[in-house]
Amino acid sequence: MTVARERNFTRAAAQLGVSQSALSRTVRAVEERMGLPLLMRTTRSVSLTEAGERLLAVIAPKFEEIDGELESLRAMTDRPSGMVRITTTDYAANAYVWPRLQKLLRQYPDIKVELVSDYGLTDIVADRYDIGVRLGDQIEKDMVAARIAPDMTMAIVGAPAYLKSHPAPESPQDLTRHNCINLRLPTRDSLLPWELSKRRRELQVRVQGQLIFNNVYQMLDAALAGFGLAYVPEDLAEKHVEAGRLKWVLKDWCPTFVGHHVYYPRRRQSSRAVVLVVEALKAGYRQRV
Repeated sequence: MTVARERNFTRAAAQLGVSQSALSRTVRAVEERMGLPLLMRTTRSVSLTEAGERLLAVIAPKFEEIDGELESLRAMTDRPSGMVRITTTDYAANAYVWPRLQKLLRQYPDIKVELVSDYGLTDIVADRYDIGVRLGDQIEKDMVAARIAPDMTMAIVGAPAYLKSHPAPESPQDLTRHNCINLRLPTRDSLLPWELSKRRRELQVRVQGQLIFNNVYQMLDAALAGFGLAYVPEDLAEKHVEAGRLKWVLKDWCPTFVGHHVYYPRRRQSSRAVVLVVEALKAGYRQRV
């Protein structure tokens, strides 16, 4: 088709990026397979036979349709689309993931996001998630990971009304005598222990209380309502402490963990939508730094 349009093997070969001799052999092979001459060649020009003209009239529109569809597919890469499934915790979703995705989703309306909050250590490959967001020390070694948040310090807090009737604990062991608000993980039969540390001394305290949640925001609300002590991210409680609605408890025992990272399987070919989501999460941290 290119030779017929150019009426010249040299120009057609240059356009196709092949040698003139290779192109000539290819056209000759097509003619032999069809049993009809398609081109008339002279030393000065190339023209179509009657069979060649009929064939060109039939195939040229078909190739134009194919080229049009290929161009539409290329346009999809310029306008990324598709579903991106993310697993994270409710705290990370509210603090980092959702705020950073809003601008991206407005810019690319064909990208869809499924954001699942889960305190279990989800296997993102088995559960068919595209990416996960977890604390840095919770990520499997075979994943590609990048930090999206600063280190996270935990805190124990209680409402003034609760602490008025329940003297603040002076040591981690005193927590066992308090009404503590627990968090249950879906992948464990037991409740999440409160991890504490001070001067390289590390403890895991198993506390008891009236309430068990699987959501850190409900734990915080219960503490604000005076139901007991809660173990939550420090920056989640900070504004309430500053406003006098909560008080720090055992602050010198509260540990700091490696901050949240976005991660995904090393061998998976990511769509452009996934790449854009990952970049948006990383960019939010770079801007903050």
